Amino acid sequence: MSPELDYNWISGDTLEIKISGDYVSFDKKAQKDDLYKQIRHKTLKNIKFDTRNLGRWDTVLVVLLYDIVKTAKNKSINVDTSNLQESLKRLLNLAFSVPEHKTANRKNKTDILICVGEKTINIFNSFMSGIDFVSSSFKSIGRFIVSSATMRKIDFLFALEDCGYKAFPIVTLISFMVGLILGFVGAMQLKIFGAQIFVASLVAIAMLRVMGAMMTGIIMAGRTGSAYAATIGTMQVNEEIDAMRTMGIPVVDFLLLPRVMALMLMMPLLTVFSDIVGILGGGMVGVLMLDLPLQEYWNATIDAMRMKDFLIGVFHGFVFGCIIALCGCYYGIKSGKDADSVGKATTNAVVYSIVWIIIATAVITVFCQVFGI
Repeated sequence: MSPELDYNWISGDTLEIKISGDYVSFDKKAQKDDLYKQIRHKTLKNIKFDTRNLGRWDTVLVVLLYDIVKTAKNKSINVDTSNLQESLKRLLNLAFSVPEHKTANRKNKTDILICVGEKTINIFNSFMSGIDFVSSSFKSIGRFIVSSATMRKIDFLFALEDCGYKAFPIVTLISFMVGLILGFVGAMQLKIFGAQIFVASLVAIAMLRVMGAMMTGIIMAGRTGSAYAATIGTMQVNEEIDAMRTMGIPVVDFLLLPRVMALMLMMPLLTVFSDIVGILGGGMVGVLMLDLPLQEYWNATIDAMRMKDFLIGVFHGFVFGCIIALCGCYYGIKSGKDADSVGKATTNAVVYSIVWIIIATAVITVFCQVFGI
């Protein structure tokens, strides 16, 4: 039975639309155009439907009814759907249940002062959130010192293991290569003046004072800081942290404190190890490429080494460990509850750890320069 679409003016302001037959396809464009012309008539106030003779139908009919109702609503015309089949009414209600977002395809033009103001407020809020987090972390360390912190020994030992000897291979490789590069670059210039022996002093002072700690810090930011952010962020996604708060477990003590303490303790040790390996890398350049006697290179290295340089490097390592742990844990805690948020938290943890490592290095270097250390 072919579909039919007809209409009838009941009164001067009411239009009855009759739909009959099997409405699974409809190619009579002229009838539809004429119907829409009647709907746009300025005297029309009400629309009714007559579907008593309607047979089979599919989405073709639903689309037609949707267009009719939408056009009528735009012209403030009352539409009576009581005579429609119940299934048709449910589909129409579902179609109109989510309103169209009218500004979806429009560019949001915002005043530049508003943009700057919002950005400033966001930066200030982020800064205050970071200050509050750092304050909570140091209070937790204080509770640990007086033996009142809620921290499991097994968590601390696991974190100590993860950022301890397991990091030795990558720290060894990078530190050795950095020492070798420092020796090679210094040798290229010093060889011109016949002062190859000063390569030993260059490598020893650079590695002890800052390069060993900095390279170790960058390595650990990518290796351990990202792991902290990913682990805690995943716990946030799984709502484990919410469950801990519900049970009254202090999250900072239980999750953050073992990681922060472990990295603050291990970073100075890794820095010392990095210094030794870097000096060996520079020694390889001096002995094998510059043909310096091993004993002479060794003596020059010992003469160049000063306790203050060693302590400054260890202090760098301690500060970097604190920065990496705090950044990793902070962005893990602040992660959203979806996979994309965990990825962003991991990225932010690494990026901001490296940024703060560079800033801390600059501050310590200026401080040492001003006070002659």
